[in-house]
Amino acid sequence: MKIILIGPPGVGKGTQAQKLQQSHGLRQISTGDLLRTAIRNRTTLGMTAERYINRGELVPDNVMLELIEETLFGENAPDAFTLDGFPRTVPQAEGLETIFTRYGARLDWVVLLEADHDLIARRLAARRTCRQCSAIYNLLTNPPHQPGRCDACGGELYQRPDDQLATIANRLRIYREQTAPLVEFYRERQLLSAVDALGTSDAVYQRIEKLIGGK
Repeated sequence: MKIILIGPPGVGKGTQAQKLQQSHGLRQISTGDLLRTAIRNRTTLGMTAERYINRGELVPDNVMLELIEETLFGENAPDAFTLDGFPRTVPQAEGLETIFTRYGARLDWVVLLEADHDLIARRLAARRTCRQCSAIYNLLTNPPHQPGRCDACGGELYQRPDDQLATIANRLRIYREQTAPLVEFYRERQLLSAVDALGTSDAVYQRIEKLIGGK
């Protein structure tokens, strides 16, 4: 299976991608993780991306698409995966569509996780990230067993600057302007299915499982 998870920031895409990986062996492809790994390994794409990041600029679509293509269809490419955090815009989706066509591949599902934006704001403010292994927790829906500590490695959990209330409204505005048009893009291609993201992460996953269970 090849799945894309879309939805506003803080809706739980990363958590659900992890659950799909555990239950179905779908490799979680997070663009943030890909960038960090490429930069850490000093790959050509990683060093190119780093130059933009160090200048405080967004990594251009062509660089991100090259990185995605290399990951999905290069050496050691996964047979099944969930894309988490990409595409974010219609031009990125068009570029991804071109890549899939080039390799004769197809998407099985584009799952839209839907939730009220007030709920999203609360979720974002409750999100915590491990300083050591980058695991993500949520104090409301997926809390760590030990407050302030990562279940996986024991690292310190912290609140990222972009998860603070002062920045959340702007992130949601950018989503509405740039990412929400993806809904219509994938609906026109008859790939889109919406899932209610309200409730615990396990409850949301059961809705996704019910959706994809026939595949």
